[in-house]
Amino acid sequence: MAVTLTTPNTLLGAFQPKGDVAKLATNAAIVLIGTMLITAAAKVNVPVWPVPVTLQSFAIAALAAAFGLRIGVATVAAYLLEGALGLPVFATGGGLAYLVGPTGGFLIGFLALAAIVGAAADRGASGRPFTLFGAMLVGSAVLYAFGFAWLVAMAGQAAWVDQTNVVASAFAKAVQPFLVWDTLKMAFAALTVTGLWGLFGAKR
Repeated sequence: MAVTLTTPNTLLGAFQPKGDVAKLATNAAIVLIGTMLITAAAKVNVPVWPVPVTLQSFAIAALAAAFGLRIGVATVAAYLLEGALGLPVFATGGGLAYLVGPTGGFLIGFLALAAIVGAAADRGASGRPFTLFGAMLVGSAVLYAFGFAWLVAMAGQAAWVDQTNVVASAFAKAVQPFLVWDTLKMAFAALTVTGLWGLFGAKR
């Protein structure tokens, strides 16, 4: 039975080797490289509290668009596992404590972002910038839903939250400031992947 971990509609699929063993080895290497790229993107950050501004969402959206659903989600899952094991892959460290901290919901939400964008890429969005951008915006909205719900649930007596209006305060502090920036990051990610597809993927 042939190994099918991505589709010919993605950049990764367009350059997949023919043999199953070679495919598995290539995909394992791609996942590892992907986690390194996400880590590098996490380190490019503005350390605001409670959620730092990073390039993680850009990297994850672009990688998922290039890899497809399965490899995209596997890459994010491997990245989160590395962080859970204590490797300093997140914006300011690593470990299980970090995963259950203020950014925990956003970190888990990265899986949803990768799944939504990767599924769109598998269905041929790599060559359609507006379709891919739309999928990235939907993925970002779901990512924010995870992150926001997590922050509200753990707000408690957190100093950065106005305890008289937890929902509005959490939104104003940890979601609203990032909306414009993330929209720009998704636009750039979509243009990057569709541009690469036009140069390389569509010609194969």
